[in-house]
Amino acid sequence: MTPNDYEYMRQFLKARSGLVLSNDKQYLIESRLLPVARKVGLTSISDLVVKLKLAADDDLGRQVTEAMTTNESFFFRDKTPFDHFERVMVPHMRANRSAQKRMRIWSAAAATGQEPYSLAIQWTEMAARLAGWRAEIIATDLCTRALQKARAGLYSQFEVQRGLPIRMLLRYFVQNGETWQVAPEIRAMVDYRQLNLLDSLAALGKFDIVFCRNVLIYFDQQTKSDVLNRIARQMADDGFLVLGAAETVIGLTDAFRPVPGHRGLYQVNRASTMQAAPQLAMAGGAR
Repeated sequence: MTPNDYEYMRQFLKARSGLVLSNDKQYLIESRLLPVARKVGLTSISDLVVKLKLAADDDLGRQVTEAMTTNESFFFRDKTPFDHFERVMVPHMRANRSAQKRMRIWSAAAATGQEPYSLAIQWTEMAARLAGWRAEIIATDLCTRALQKARAGLYSQFEVQRGLPIRMLLRYFVQNGETWQVAPEIRAMVDYRQLNLLDSLAALGKFDIVFCRNVLIYFDQQTKSDVLNRIARQMADDGFLVLGAAETVIGLTDAFRPVPGHRGLYQVNRASTMQAAPQLAMAGGAR
């Protein structure tokens, strides 16, 4: 692969997915895209670049973009965001949505489905406290292959052992040979949709809670700011945003403010929400 080929791929991937590759990631292109090239009868990355430049095969562009997508995920990943969900976000929404008794939750960059299914399981675990309430969980991802796996809800023994308590495995999964499948009632709680975060988010509607974890780290500063500002426009005035442990809104946007004492948790920063802070502190301390 020539330097010009690598630069073309960098720009192509940034435009298609927001992914930013540093100057030393040629090996990543080679390892992930050579199989794509060979699958379509090409022998090198240079041949792949030539074919992409012809712009006649958008399916090839999709395959290239998806091959470079990281779909690492596991159940109840990092635990802290799910503690925040149960102890801060849901109590706040219960207090402020008593008329509607509905919460809309978005799992952005949902990968193979472990995060939204974790939220669905946690919601079900809280059923006694949420009688009469309904959760609408929307899960999106760029990668159609990952979404196919997520919709099927089929996971290996290794995958279900990562973060999932044995009690929940036995209660919410059905063993199917050497795999485990998410129970139908949990699968039915999640609506999976294909979505590129660089595209318009308007069709998704408004959300009370957004999980957008471990995806902004792949974007440059301008793209991070743009994505965060557009997410804020899709959120209720007192909505919550959850980011990954290595991510922040600081220096990127004024659309969110950190929730004190709760790492990785942010709230929409609109004037009508500023009085919510004392309630949040109380909800966060509840056990």
